[in-house]
Amino acid sequence: MARSMALTAAVLFAGAVVLSTLGSAFVAAPKAAQAPVQVPTAALSAAALVTPTMAHADDGVWIPALSAVGAGFAIGLAAIGSGVGQGIASGRCIDGISRQPEVADDLRGVLLLSLAFMESLTIYGLVIALVLLFANPLIK
Repeated sequence: MARSMALTAAVLFAGAVVLSTLGSAFVAAPKAAQAPVQVPTAALSAAALVTPTMAHADDGVWIPALSAVGAGFAIGLAAIGSGVGQGIASGRCIDGISRQPEVADDLRGVLLLSLAFMESLTIYGLVIALVLLFANPLIK
């Protein structure tokens, strides 16, 4: 009997310790939100006028650097999207031809036309990248 009382007390103590440590692990609920502070219109106008000049800080390094990053994203996303689309379209065309060989000519024509449209989107991405790199209208 003394043994079971000792074990019960130990389990209750361990449970209390676990509950106290878990209780401090949770984050308190956020306080009620305060009303937003109204910013004067003149301050917003001044910030809008100053922002373009801040982009040219340090001898105008930011716009060409970010334009190069944007060009990389433009051509990268265009190539990935077009490659995935062309792969899916080609796979579906091959499936269709293998199921119905008599419509192979029709499927092939539609596939080539859709591949041309997909490739034109990649070329648009290339044009955007080249404009950002070599004819950037944002650079003075």
